[in-house]
Amino acid sequence: MRDVTFASLKDTVGMVTQDGHLFHESIRANLLLAAPDASEDQLWEALRRARLDEVVAAMPDGLDTVVGERGYRLSGGQRQRLTIARLLLGRSRVVVLDEATASLDSASEAAVQQALAEALGGRTSLVIAHRLSTVRAADLILVVEGGRIVERGTHRELLARGGRYAELYDTQFSEEVPAA
Repeated sequence: MRDVTFASLKDTVGMVTQDGHLFHESIRANLLLAAPDASEDQLWEALRRARLDEVVAAMPDGLDTVVGERGYRLSGGQRQRLTIARLLLGRSRVVVLDEATASLDSASEAAVQQALAEALGGRTSLVIAHRLSTVRAADLILVVEGGRIVERGTHRELLARGGRYAELYDTQFSEEVPAA
């Protein structure tokens, strides 16, 4: 740990949060933070994989559109997808996703989850999520309540145990019964 520098940490760990950290720069500049030598084609490919390419292409300035301080000119979902595109461009070996798809609608979330699954292959990922659809494919799920790990296992193992994870899963995925 003593040999860890900010530069080595930045190169090793990539992060996408619910708020999506963006700078008052262009879309291009925000993407190039992850891969300064990326070509225009690589930028567009990352945007396509994050399901944001059509939105950016429709903007008058395209990749040169300034997103505003903290990305305020973009919707919450667009901010998240832009930070996901930046993650896809980077070569981080460890990835932290902290509610990374929380601002996406269900259709966008499914598409972005697929892109993330492809991009995260061969990388260590730590996924923090309230939406259990985000963690179903994880090798290991830790259920945390009150700051303590109350369950651990795979999706199937946790469902089979019928504990807290199964309760949360049933709550999130049960069909609502129409009122009589």
